[in-house]
Amino acid sequence: MSELPREVWIFVTASFVNSLGSAFMWPLTSLYIYSFFHRSAADAGLVLLGQALASIAGQLVGGTLFHRVGMRALVVSALFMTSLFQFSLMFTSNFHIYSLLMACVGFFNAISMPAIAAFIGFRWADRRREMYNIAYVGNNLGVAIGTACSGIIASFSYQLTFVLNGVTSLLFATFFWVFMSKLDLNLSSADRSKHQKKTKSSFQQTWQLLSAYQIYLFMALGALFIMFGNSIWGTGVSTLLNSIGMKPIAFSILWTLNGVLIFVGQPFVRWLNDRFMRQLTSQLTGSAIFYMAGFIMILLNHSYPMIILAMITITIGEMLISPTVPAFISERTGSNAPFYLGVEGAISSLGRLFGPYAIGFMFDTGGIHYAAWVAVAGGVLAVICCIIHASFHREEEVNLHANM
Repeated sequence: MSELPREVWIFVTASFVNSLGSAFMWPLTSLYIYSFFHRSAADAGLVLLGQALASIAGQLVGGTLFHRVGMRALVVSALFMTSLFQFSLMFTSNFHIYSLLMACVGFFNAISMPAIAAFIGFRWADRRREMYNIAYVGNNLGVAIGTACSGIIASFSYQLTFVLNGVTSLLFATFFWVFMSKLDLNLSSADRSKHQKKTKSSFQQTWQLLSAYQIYLFMALGALFIMFGNSIWGTGVSTLLNSIGMKPIAFSILWTLNGVLIFVGQPFVRWLNDRFMRQLTSQLTGSAIFYMAGFIMILLNHSYPMIILAMITITIGEMLISPTVPAFISERTGSNAPFYLGVEGAISSLGRLFGPYAIGFMFDTGGIHYAAWVAVAGGVLAVICCIIHASFHREEEVNLHANM
C-alpha cells in the first residue's frame, strides 16, 4: 500500500469523511421518527422502505446517465442535491414532508454510487482490484466510527446529525469537482467514440446491454439473496437477543466486531484469495458459501457465542464480495461499467428491501428457527446463482489469469 500514489490516499480520505458523515444520521432514523414525530415503528419502516425504493431508482438513473451527463457533472450535482435535502430535514416538522425528503436523499445519493465505483475502475485500471478493496475498507471504517459517534451527537441534537451529514456530502461534492478537474478520465478515445455512436439510439443500446445477462444477472441475483438472508441480523437476531434479556449493547458488539474484522482481517482474506480463490468468480462463490455457513450456524445454535462465530464467518463473506463485484464489472464491461454497476446495485438492493419483512414475518410465526431457515434458503440460492455466474466466465477467467 505504501507504493500507492498520493492521489489514491487523498481520494480514500475524502471517501472516508463522506461515509463518516453519512453514518451520523442513518442509524438513528427510526428513533428520530419515533421520538420527534411520535410515529409508530411501522411508520418508520415505511419511511425506510420509501428511501430504499428511491435508492434503487437512483442507481439505475446514475448508471444510465453516466456518459450522457459526464462523470464530474453527475457525481457533483448528485452529491450537491443530496446535501441540500439533508440540510432541509432539520427545517420540517411535518412527517409526510420528512418522508418525501428522506426519499430524495436516498435517490440522489444513489445516483452517485455507480459513477464513483466506475471512476475507481477507470482511473486506476491497472490496480482496480486493490483499489476497490482499499475504498471498501476506508468506507467501512468511516461507517464504524460514524455509527459509534451518532448516538453521542444525537444526545445533543438530532438536527446536528442532519447538519454534519449535509456538510460532509457538500465537502465531498466540492472535493470531487476539484479532484476531477485535475485528472483525465482513464477512458480511451476508442471507448469514447464507440459510446458516442451508441448513444444515437439510447433505447436500443439499453436493451442491447441488458440482453448480455451473463455479465450481471446471476451475480446480481446472488448478491440479492445474500442481502435477503443477511436481513436476519436486524429482524431476527436483534429481536432474539432482546427476548432472552440481553442488553442492546450485545447487538452493538456484533457490529463493532464486524467493523474491526473488516479492518484487521485483510491479510487473512488476501491469503484466502491467493491460496484458494484467485479468480473473481471463485471469490463470489466463496463469499456466498461463507454467508450460507453463517446462516446455518444461527440455525443450529442460537447461543450468543455461536452468533458471534456466525458474525465472524459472514464478515469474511462480506470482505470477499464487496470489492469483487465492482472489480468484475469494471474488468469485463469497459466504458459500459457505470450502466452495469447501476443495474447490479438496483437488483441486489431488492434483497435488502424484501428481506426484513420476509424474515420478520417468519420470526413472528416460529421464532429464530423459522427465520434462520429463510436465511439459509437465501444462502443456498446465492451459492447456486454464483456457480451459474462462474460457469459463464470460466474460460474467460483462465485467460485473464494467464495474462496477469
